[in-house]
Amino acid sequence: MKLIFEKSVPGRRCAILPDCDVEQVSLPEELRRETAPALPELSEVDLSRHYTQLNQRVHGVNCGFYPLGSCTMKYNPRIDEDMAALPGFTGVHPLAPAHAVEGCREVLDTAAAYLREITGMDGMTFQPAAGAHGEFTGVLLIKQYHRSRGDLGRKKIIVPDSAHGTNPATAAMCGFEVVNIPSGPDGCVDLEALKAVLGEDTAGLMLTNPNTVGLFDPNILEITRLVHEAGGLCYYDGANLNAVMGVVRPGDMGFDCIHMNLHKTFATPHGGGGPGACAVGCKAFLKPFLPASRLMDGEGHIQVRSFAGNFLVVVRALTYLMTLGREGIPEAAENAVLNANYLMHQIKGSFSPAFDRICMHEFVLNLSGYKKETGVSALDVAKSLIDYGMHPPTMYFPMIVHEALMLEPTETESKETLDWAAQVFRQLYELGKTDPEAMHAAPHHAQIGRPDEVRAARTPVVRWTKP
Repeated sequence: MKLIFEKSVPGRRCAILPDCDVEQVSLPEELRRETAPALPELSEVDLSRHYTQLNQRVHGVNCGFYPLGSCTMKYNPRIDEDMAALPGFTGVHPLAPAHAVEGCREVLDTAAAYLREITGMDGMTFQPAAGAHGEFTGVLLIKQYHRSRGDLGRKKIIVPDSAHGTNPATAAMCGFEVVNIPSGPDGCVDLEALKAVLGEDTAGLMLTNPNTVGLFDPNILEITRLVHEAGGLCYYDGANLNAVMGVVRPGDMGFDCIHMNLHKTFATPHGGGGPGACAVGCKAFLKPFLPASRLMDGEGHIQVRSFAGNFLVVVRALTYLMTLGREGIPEAAENAVLNANYLMHQIKGSFSPAFDRICMHEFVLNLSGYKKETGVSALDVAKSLIDYGMHPPTMYFPMIVHEALMLEPTETESKETLDWAAQVFRQLYELGKTDPEAMHAAPHHAQIGRPDEVRAARTPVVRWTKP
């Protein structure tokens, strides 16, 4: 398939602009480009075909099963999109006076109230643009809290070895030293390892619960107590909130602040379907350090993003919350846990779970023994799934499990889909024993086979250059 730049023909247009009805003002010469931007020029039909062809080459939740572990690729209800498309929301200017955006403020206030109740927090902001940006904002709350108390010696953030890669990156970006602690044999935080690193230099702990291997840490209250006794704060990575929303609250587990990936838990667009949005909540003592927008809080506040964040994404999240309601939110979490346990049980007669116990929203398969027996790796299995119309699960993560495949079916998948998925895994388990070479070469029927991933990582081509 050609790039859109390669389809460009000079002079082609796909839009007709009306005559300008206001005074035209030109930029000063010193601010003008010396050359015109290299934008593609296409007709409307060519542009439409280009994006339709792109759509046919990708796999989304609307195409088939998408068990990408730790990403919660749930189906986004169409009613969320309908509400976000209402002219009263789409036509609002970010600099409109307060009296003209009262409805928008009510959306933000209502969504904040719902999320405060779900998380057990007292303050909430929607400014961050995505999950990692929310982490950054939350850790800055911790930093500013210690700074306000003159406690400048707290320079270390504790991060478990099973954490998301953004956790240590966020802590480092905020100027902290990252202290990694190992997981215990049960896949949860090793309490003795935690005690060994706690001290007067501890600023906080970053943790998600359920954790990355899909297990709820039974020692969570002891973990947060230990950190608090050392003078640190507890940060909740909300990546796995979908498993416990409406059932147990991070604030009641002892966490002081939290970020929520609205695209993971509350059915807003994910990835390229964005823009993203993130909610950051905190306990009352951290509220003075929250970023705030002109729309929500008036002038003079520090912001981490322009205006009130990606407002229309919050509209989608609120629609999801109001559609499910107080009864539906915990039911969604319970069904996510049920689906994950059902699929794990159906698969484990072939591939082995890394932790063969009741999981939460996701589980991890350990293919180390299978690879030793057949030569077929987790990568081979993941690539083979593509030929069946299934998106591969998360591979080689978390790193505490070798040859890991992490599956998260979410609550929006039916029993029929889960039965089919389990059957595919069982078929591949047998295929690896009888014809491993076929799996080494998979996928056989996809748009793209096996690219040279090492070359792609080391010498990526991310920009088109005109011949």
